[in-house]
Amino acid sequence: MTMATGFYESDAAVEQYLLFHYGTPEQICPLLPEARTACGFPARCVSESLRHVVLQKRTRALDLGCAVGRSSFELGRHFDEVVGIDFSRRFIAAAERMRAERAVTVRVPGESSATDELRLELPLELSADRVRFERGDACVLRANLGTFDLVLMANLIDRLPDPGKCLARLPGLIPSGGWLVLTSPYTWLEEYTPRAKWLDGDGRGTLSALNKRLAPAFELRRAFDLPFLIREHRRKYQWSVAELSIWQRR
Repeated sequence: MTMATGFYESDAAVEQYLLFHYGTPEQICPLLPEARTACGFPARCVSESLRHVVLQKRTRALDLGCAVGRSSFELGRHFDEVVGIDFSRRFIAAAERMRAERAVTVRVPGESSATDELRLELPLELSADRVRFERGDACVLRANLGTFDLVLMANLIDRLPDPGKCLARLPGLIPSGGWLVLTSPYTWLEEYTPRAKWLDGDGRGTLSALNKRLAPAFELRRAFDLPFLIREHRRKYQWSVAELSIWQRR
């Protein structure tokens, strides 16, 4: 495991991502109300993408790179079965705990050495019965996963050691008429992805590179920006703008 991927097994990452996924806007961003529109990103990934998708079936969905699971539960509003997969053992354990207990308490950085203790809850309207989680490698998925009416890959593609290998597997997971939703701020870093594996479209941008890779099997239907906010401490945040792209299987 590299130092970079090791971050996602740390206590700090688990608590940061639990807050990112399940915190209320006031918990995530207590000091600046006008920034709260960028909160709730995992839920918005699902709601915003499904506004532009016509689902022929609502049988199965895959949340690939599910982290601590909020998008998986949101997909459970719309599909009979949802599978959430992540490489991090700690993230999958946290998602399973939320599924079983529906609430966790985290301690997140406040100011200096101070911490804020926050109770995070799975909203009552979200059912856990349709969702299951498993650890897996997005670049080497197990062969018997089956097919899905929709696959969501939220902020995953630029954290893979071989994103092209992951993309090559997708046509076998999505039947004709099914959907792929990708989001990413395209923050390519050599700590995660060797430079030769970056999808940068030879300087034309990642969406161009994605289109080149996916076009034989998928048609790009829509792309738009979706900002998100990750709290580092009470007065410091990661503010990023992901591009959400929606693709339909030919």
